[in-house]
Amino acid sequence: MMNSGGFPIGLASLQREASAGRGLPPVDKWHPTHCGDIAIRIARDGTWYHEGSPIGRKELVRLFSTILRKDPDGFVLVTPAEKMRIVVEDAPFLAVLLDVEGTGRAQKLSFTTNVGDVTEAGATNPIRVETDPETNEPAPYVHVRKGLEARIARAAFYQLADLSVPGDGEDAGYLGVWSGGQFFRLGRPA
Repeated sequence: MMNSGGFPIGLASLQREASAGRGLPPVDKWHPTHCGDIAIRIARDGTWYHEGSPIGRKELVRLFSTILRKDPDGFVLVTPAEKMRIVVEDAPFLAVLLDVEGTGRAQKLSFTTNVGDVTEAGATNPIRVETDPETNEPAPYVHVRKGLEARIARAAFYQLADLSVPGDGEDAGYLGVWSGGQFFRLGRPA
């Protein structure tokens, strides 16, 4: 069911839980009936829209981000009682900040998203770079949680490029970065 603002009912209790420091809701354990589509769209730049207008309240965007899930048929907002499909133009999150700890193979790269999630790149949260075949423009991503990725913002990607080192072994001929004991290819040298 929807409230008068067109948003799922039950969000108030989820918001209380989130603000009480209880962490992310267990959306992977909720299996309600699909209720249809909701007019929410996440643009490529990370802006969340409802019925064509940007959602201006950061707290509401953060709340929605905690009940976002990627199902085989697309992205959905899910509560214990409802599941509604939304439109995601690229990745649901944007990695806007990069924090670097250590150097070399012991280096740890932590990304902060536009909705406040922090994820450390490593075996569980890999970095990947897609390259546009026509323009050769890179599109870098980092896994955030449970199949949800963040597109790495240009400034953070430039930081990664500054940290890049030549790979060896099967990564020879590539530049990449180390994080969490893993080497992530960023691309071939120019």
